[in-house]
Amino acid sequence: MLNKLFMEMINYYKGDAKRIQHFTKVHSFAKLIGDMEQVDAETMQILEAAAYVHDIGIKPAETKYGACSGKLQEQEGPAVAKEMLEKLGFDNQLIERVCYLVGHHHTYTEIDGMDYQILVEADFLVNLYEDGLSKASALSACKKIFKTQSGKLICRIMFDLEEES
Repeated sequence: MLNKLFMEMINYYKGDAKRIQHFTKVHSFAKLIGDMEQVDAETMQILEAAAYVHDIGIKPAETKYGACSGKLQEQEGPAVAKEMLEKLGFDNQLIERVCYLVGHHHTYTEIDGMDYQILVEADFLVNLYEDGLSKASALSACKKIFKTQSGKLICRIMFDLEEES
């Protein structure tokens, strides 16, 4: 089912290689961190589905508002994600949690689960690179946002940061 979702998202962003590349990379880091943190199978399925659809709100936000800030993505994404996940036959419990994650993935306070924490970390790893942010920005994010040992390790290695982050 996750591969069907992957293909559905590729079709959703048809012609937009940058966005397809983005969610693919976020998924890859999320899966790696989830595996390294030994999350259970149910959490992993939620995490992987959420990683694929986390930015699904960009298109409706751009259409409605001509902008796609994190808050607009959180506002517009859950309904579109729900429709796609239901169409593909995902169960209601997964859909509910994925929609929650889509609606909060740019909110870094009150993170309430490993799926949420890992999704935020994976998205940060990709955004830090794609946005060309400085080593100082990466260090700050690694210290303030990252909580998993695996995410911190990947961040330190990827951006060649000092050990105490």
